[in-house]
Amino acid sequence: MRYLVTGGAGFIGSNLTRALLATGQTVRVLDNFLTGKRENLAGLAEVHGGSFELVEGDLCDLATVRKAAKGIEYVLHQGALPSVPRSVADPVLSNAINVGGTVNLLVAARDAAVHRVVFAASSSAYGDTPALPKRESMTPNPKSPYAAQKLVGEHYMRIFHEIHGLETVSLRYFNVFGPRQDPKSMYAAVIPRFITAVLRGEPPTLYGDGLQTRDFTYIDNVVQANLAACEAPGTACGKVINIACGERVSLLDILEIVYGLARKRVPPKFEPGRAGDVRDSLADISLARELLSYDPKVPFAKGLAATFDWFQQKGT
Repeated sequence: MRYLVTGGAGFIGSNLTRALLATGQTVRVLDNFLTGKRENLAGLAEVHGGSFELVEGDLCDLATVRKAAKGIEYVLHQGALPSVPRSVADPVLSNAINVGGTVNLLVAARDAAVHRVVFAASSSAYGDTPALPKRESMTPNPKSPYAAQKLVGEHYMRIFHEIHGLETVSLRYFNVFGPRQDPKSMYAAVIPRFITAVLRGEPPTLYGDGLQTRDFTYIDNVVQANLAACEAPGTACGKVINIACGERVSLLDILEIVYGLARKRVPPKFEPGRAGDVRDSLADISLARELLSYDPKVPFAKGLAATFDWFQQKGT
């Protein structure tokens, strides 16, 4: 099979690329390296048995996206400008990439007769819904530009399926974490920040009281879901599907686990809560089980231990 992974040099995209190459697939990556890292793609062509190609370019340039989509059967659309805080700070740029880039991708996929597009949607689209777990039937209530942009992307996926017959599946990721996640960015996710801070003996930063909860999803489960979405029956097309573990963990609980893995404690530093952050999150994954035969293979605690080991071996 011939796959295009947009944002393939990023955390999720590079893990997807490696998984596909490991099974002998032909993979083309489109990335402009605004947030993706070349080191995430280093050695892929030599290490794995598949065929790897890099197209360096921008989702906002339709000609480049058309070039990347030519001859492709499946698109795993991970390309985006991530982070809620970054979208609050620069909504114009994040909208251009997350909405405009997605429209370009859909137009190019339609015109190239791509078989299916799988979209990296976000649980942030739900906002602070008081009812838990969060189900796809709930009315979205995004609290940040990033969340609104990802929701718009879902609608575009559905519209292109309904109008043009392009097969699309939107996967609402819940707080993905794992190896190769960047802890250095000011917009970095909480788990790599906690791990690297504690390993260095530095105070980990908590925004708010630390009692906010998330349904953290280990990267291998996200890879599993994307591959399943490519092969799922047509009843999955045009749909939005939660991808998570179905476990609810507070940030303070995570920090306690990291302390245990590191065998040391470093008192945290508390900062005010951030605009656009959601208080609590927990996914209902029954639709994923039904449409994708999805069953998360790696529970949270096991994934956190594997992530800790990776960062410890890599050094900080």
